[in-house]
Formats: sequence, structure tokens, C-alpha cells
Amino acid sequence: MDRSEKQLAAAKSLIAELAQSLDLDAHVRLWDGSRLPLGRQVDSTFEIVINDPGVIASSLRSPALDTLIRHYVDQRIDFMGGTLIDFGLGLQKRNRDVKLKDFPKIKLVRALAPFLFAPGTPPTHTGGFEGEITGRKRKSADNKDFIRFHYDLSNEFYALFLDPEMVYSCGYYTDWGNDIATAQRDKLELICRKLRLKPGDRMLDIGSGWGGLVCHAAKNYGVTAHGITLSEEQLAFARDKVKRLKLDGKVTFELTDYSQVSGTYDKIASIGMYEHIGLKNIPAYMTKVRAVLAEDGLFLNHAIARRAPKSSSMGKRMRPEQKAIAKYIFPGGELDDIGHSIVAMERAGFEVHDVEGWRMHYARTCKLWCERLTAEREQAIMFVGEEKYRIWVAYLAGVSLAFSRGTLRLFQTLASKSAKRPPRLPPTRADLYR
Repeated sequence: MDRSEKQLAAAKSLIAELAQSLDLDAHVRLWDGSRLPLGRQVDSTFEIVINDPGVIASSLRSPALDTLIRHYVDQRIDFMGGTLIDFGLGLQKRNRDVKLKDFPKIKLVRALAPFLFAPGTPPTHTGGFEGEITGRKRKSADNKDFIRFHYDLSNEFYALFLDPEMVYSCGYYTDWGNDIATAQRDKLELICRKLRLKPGDRMLDIGSGWGGLVCHAAKNYGVTAHGITLSEEQLAFARDKVKRLKLDGKVTFELTDYSQVSGTYDKIASIGMYEHIGLKNIPAYMTKVRAVLAEDGLFLNHAIARRAPKSSSMGKRMRPEQKAIAKYIFPGGELDDIGHSIVAMERAGFEVHDVEGWRMHYARTCKLWCERLTAEREQAIMFVGEEKYRIWVAYLAGVSLAFSRGTLRLFQTLASKSAKRPPRLPPTRADLYR
């Protein structure tokens, strides 16, 4: 038996052992075309595809999530018969995690022996962020590089999976069957109601994206709105939108960092921007927002959050999946926990009035985005290339599952500038749902 035959036999033996230990609802398709169940009773059509035996050898030499991601981008590892979301939700229904720690170590070594000294297939470069990915040593000038890496891919690319208003943050589902366009309209409306917008208000949107929120607020609530962004692609789109909607004089945009904002605003929204500033910069961020907020103003902070760490030492080292997201999707991003966010607000002088969790809303939003992007595969590849497309599909699927499992959360927090005067809020939340 030559090396290739030994490797194939070893792979099949390993999968048979894993099927008994893991009992997953999926198949594995090997490089020779053979299709093997990864569980004792497999009903799903989902397949994990290994197209090259060198993948196993190189993964043994460099057993890291980044190695698997790069092999996936190179199409040496692939998925068929469904999405990663389908696979992940199937695991959740079985109420179990994939764990190899109970797998007999001797059997594992014996099964992998033919790959230990075999030539591997080194993964290629995949266009990750070239600089320091954590953002923990950032200067304000670095923020522009971080933002442009993520947002300046192509407006046409984002249009493939976002709603018509190009809203790139969690939708709000008044019914779980609503589509993405309805959910985003309802989200914009609810934000405006939470801020109790009224004609004549001066509104600031920190991280205004493609302009969906400020245009909705100006058109439907009569405010004068100003949006800031560090993305030139977003800025150009947003300014064109203002002209198209004839909102000149009511809506303006500026290419600037939040630290450079000046003026006074009655209402301030920060929707999906807080994750970009870095944990060490939160006190300065809160101080800056409060400085430009009018005395009777309201501030709405909408942000993805992590679970609170069990000790002060936790969270300082990035987990493999966090490193992967920082390298390929969101360089410089860091997640706060909601408890610390509220403490930071209060230390800056804000009074917190309302905190609402939207975890399952974001699980569905990312699921819909993933499905829409997958359906537009050819167009997406034309705009950003095969590598970026594959990374983004996997990213949206993984984030959807993380929200569904509860490892990621999302909160909207409403605050006013000071507790020394009564906030301009009604006595109940009834006006939000009129």
C-alpha cells in the first residue's frame, strides 16, 4: 500500500471513530469522492469536504484556526449541502458542543500517523489586515485604516446582502417572519422614537454608515442631522442619497473621527460604532459624547457585547476566533460587556434610563445576510474576489451562530446627560410601540 492509499485508509478510519464519539449530523467527503457519515444516524445533507490530504498534514504541523480558515479560502476545505448556520443549528438542537477531549488519544495518534511526516499543503496568503490587528496600541490615525479595511470593500458588494436603505447593523423584528427590509425600517423607526426626536432637533450619528438613520430621521421627524464616518465609500454613497432624497440643508456628512467632533447636539446616536473604538478608549469616548450633547439631550448607544469576564484577568488574551475576525474582517475591534459599558457611561456623568437586549434579533439579521450573500455568489466574487466572498459567508454564519448560542450579545442603552435635572422622557415606554 503506497502513501496515498495509507492516508485515505487512515482518514476513513479516523472519521469512523469520530462518528462514534462526536455523533454529528453531517457527512465528510474525502478527496477521492468517498462520502462518510460523521454520526451514528445522519439525516442532514450537510458535508464537510476535504479536497486535499495535505490539508490534514499541514493542519497537524500548525494546528490553529487561522490554518483552517486559509485552507477554506483556498477551497481545500469546503462545505456542501447547506450552510455553516444549518450545521451549527443542528448541533444546538442536539444540545452539545463538538469536543475531542474524550476521544481516545492512542487511537487518534494511530489514525493520524500516515500524515505526521507526509508533505503538507501550506495555505496561501488570504489578504488579511497587514498591521497590528488588536488596536490596543492604536493612535487615532489608525482608526481610518481599520474602518477602510472593512467598509471600503465595495458599496456594490454590501448592496448584495443589505436592505435597500443599506443599514449595516442589527434589524428589529416585530415579527420573526419579517424580511430584512422590514426589520431595518422598524429598527430606524424605533431608534428615532427612543431618542424622542422632534422637529428642530439637532441630531448627530456617530458612525453614520451609508446614511440610513439620519436620512430617515430628517425625512420623518424634521430634525437637522449630521453624520460622521471614516469610510470614503460610505461618505460618497450617503451624500448622493441626500441629493436623491432632496434633503440638502437638513442632512450633512463629514469624513472625521469621533474625537474631532465639535458643536452641540440635542440627540446623539451611536449604532454599531462602539465596537471599533477599543476598550482603553471608552472613557475618552464617553467624555467626548457627553461634551457635545445638549444639557437636555439624549444619547443612544447600540453595540455588540461579550459576556462579562469571570475575573479581571480574563478577556486580555484574544481567543482564536477573535483573532480571526480581527485579521480578516474587523481589525481594531474590541467588545465590551454591558456592565462595564454602563459603568463607563455613569462615570462620564450620564444617567442610564433604558437597556434593551437584541441578541436574537442579530442572530436572525446575520442569518438573512448570509443567505442573501450566498444567493449572490457570482456577483460577490466579481466585486471582491473569491477569497473575500468565502471569508464573509463564513463570518456572517459564525456570527449568527454566536448570537444564537449567546456567546455574543447586543444592547441598546439610552442615557441622558445628567441626573441633576428631570430627563425629557415620558413616564412609560408606551410611546415607543404606538
